Amino acid sequence: MIFADTHTHLYLKEFDEDREEVWQQCLNAGVRLLFLPNIDLSSIRPMLDFCASHQGCHPMMGLHPSEVNGQFRETLSIMQEQMEGADISAIGEIGMDLYWDKSYVSEQQQALHEQLEMAVTRKLPAIIHCRKAFAETWEVIKGIREPLKGIFHCFAGDTAQAQKVIGKGFMIGVGGTVTYKNSGIQEVVRNIPLEHIVLETDSPFLTPVPFRGQRNASYHIPIIAQRVAEIKNIPLETVAEVTTDNAKRLFGLNT
Repeated sequence: MIFADTHTHLYLKEFDEDREEVWQQCLNAGVRLLFLPNIDLSSIRPMLDFCASHQGCHPMMGLHPSEVNGQFRETLSIMQEQMEGADISAIGEIGMDLYWDKSYVSEQQQALHEQLEMAVTRKLPAIIHCRKAFAETWEVIKGIREPLKGIFHCFAGDTAQAQKVIGKGFMIGVGGTVTYKNSGIQEVVRNIPLEHIVLETDSPFLTPVPFRGQRNASYHIPIIAQRVAEIKNIPLETVAEVTTDNAKRLFGLNT
């Protein structure tokens, strides 16, 4: 079985001591496609360098909403320059996060709008981070000219919101929270077709049960896939095949 992790930060410092070992463990687990979202200016180089030297790893470009401030346009300008000549697979991760700080709500919305427009112009998927901000995020998305496509990363909404997201051209990103008892994502997974789901880890964060509390990594994707298979009462092989095909189609991969 071949799996895809559509959201992993394998370039972060948490992997500095054993990154190559982790990469080999991913391959051993059948996780052969990794998609790495950017966070800020400092993460661009390590992300690009890792992807350039590891087949099957694909970089994105975007400004994480928690990094948005009053100077976000200068940052986006630099990021656009960095995209030139690079094989960027998506615009991400972008979005809104009002969990910790609401100081830059307007700036987050503006940054999201401009990066969504960038995704449309470049015909790339947009990887949406949305935490405690669905209404504010949706307000921006509604104002974007279509066609849009992408992933609502680490989806935390309900089934009705999932259907809205799917109707707008996005897939639902399902990660380690599907193994958490009270996360609520299980009901969404049960109610939406597998054709609209992709798997992710958000590693090193959101480690699935039974390893919660430890560092997460892409080799945990089969655990997430197994839980999806149990919820939908289908074979693990089906989850692997369909979700990997979904990722390939979304990111424009033909292999």
